[in-house]
Amino acid sequence: MPTLHQEIAQAAAALEQAGKDSPHLQAEVLLAWVLGQPRSYLFAHPEEALAPKFEARYRGLVARRAAGEPLQHLTGEQEFFGRRFEVTPAALIPRPETELAVQAALEVLAPDAPAQVLDIGTGSGCIAVTLALERPNARVRATDCSAAALEVARVNARNWAAPVEFAEGDLLAGLEGPFDLIISNPPYLSEADLAQAAIEVREHDPHEALVAGPRGTEVYSRLIPAARKGLRPEGWLVLEMGYASAEPVRKMLKAGWDGVEFRRDLQGWERVLVARGAEDPSSSSTALKWL
Repeated sequence: MPTLHQEIAQAAAALEQAGKDSPHLQAEVLLAWVLGQPRSYLFAHPEEALAPKFEARYRGLVARRAAGEPLQHLTGEQEFFGRRFEVTPAALIPRPETELAVQAALEVLAPDAPAQVLDIGTGSGCIAVTLALERPNARVRATDCSAAALEVARVNARNWAAPVEFAEGDLLAGLEGPFDLIISNPPYLSEADLAQAAIEVREHDPHEALVAGPRGTEVYSRLIPAARKGLRPEGWLVLEMGYASAEPVRKMLKAGWDGVEFRRDLQGWERVLVARGAEDPSSSSTALKWL
């Protein structure tokens, strides 16, 4: 029987040949998950033999990963803001860019003050659950057009005992405001963008959570004015954006907003919009600033 060290080396070589990033790390994560052990167990027992029942399962998972199936779908989990969330193909896998949006939301929500919060297009529920746990005095509601995605979100809310209220629907339909904060990671790819995306995204993430339409900005053009109507005066809008969405979104913010900030990700792309509603919603003054 091969040792754990040998099996990891073989798996890492296969993943590297398939062009996967950090192949050795991914090989370790998969083996630790199969064994039901932390990765530290692998370091402490490199010469331990891998039992046949584990070997077959592990090699099957490595083959699926090499073929492009996301690591998170194989393990059924992803860390987000320091917490483990269940993931399935029904909802987008939580990504680091979305943590930037959550951090921005936490900055505008006072830690101990009551607030009305809405997460539009909640997917796995990672945003809504995180905000509910980090700001326990806030009432957090979350919507999604996908019933399957909402089931994933409800599971994550139950797992973390997060008091989030979920509703199936488009944008703010059927919800009573006003809200102090509206946050969303909406679809922002065009069909052309999707065709060029990695296989993990193109073939395994839900299409409706990725593609907004031919231009990729269709959801923003509906969401931004709807959010302005649903927010309190001086309420906040936080949006995750595609890497090339900042300019089109900037043009959509010419009225009803007193302050607009575009935050950059680690690659330098403007990926998060933070906008404060004008005290007078008919105001046309917009102060732009960049980090």
